[in-house]
Amino acid sequence: MNHLSEIEAGGGVPLYQLKITLKWTQPAIWRRVVVRADMKLDRLHSVIQIVMPWTNSHMHQFIAGRIYYGQPDPGFADMGSATLNEKRYKVADLAPAAKKKFMYEYDFGDSWTHEVTVEKVLPPDPAFKHPKCLAGANACPPDDCGGIPGYYNLLEILADPKHPDHTHFNEWIGGEWDAKRFDLAGANEDLKRLRA
Repeated sequence: MNHLSEIEAGGGVPLYQLKITLKWTQPAIWRRVVVRADMKLDRLHSVIQIVMPWTNSHMHQFIAGRIYYGQPDPGFADMGSATLNEKRYKVADLAPAAKKKFMYEYDFGDSWTHEVTVEKVLPPDPAFKHPKCLAGANACPPDDCGGIPGYYNLLEILADPKHPDHTHFNEWIGGEWDAKRFDLAGANEDLKRLRA
């Protein structure tokens, strides 16, 4: 019996307080969320997409050590490392205790890599109905901006009205861009659509 099974047998599923940090960002772009330890990885993918927020328009994977979890593609089965089906694994399978970490990568072209750390294992709470975002800082980069280097280049262009590409990128981004903005209330409102 694994650690999670022992806890479940004792009267409920613990909650995990996770810190999700987009790697190589300065100042750091991060979110703190609470999910059930038995949440399947495909559901955790949905949580991350909501709280960052990303547009869920690209492929993704979770990485724990040398093991990859995602949506297996039979066409790539003989390419070396197999991808395990994320629908069959729980958050606690990747990080069975506090201080454990794993990675979440979104968009293999831009390679948005997130470090996911279990900050705390909290006791079961029967009133916990859906994931919750506790805090966060800074805006998530827009999809398709070229990864971390592209994002910082975009910020430089947006900050310089005299840059030849300023108008183009200002229109592409949809107007003013606030790199420090994070809408905690909006993220939690969207998370209410997900069951725990």
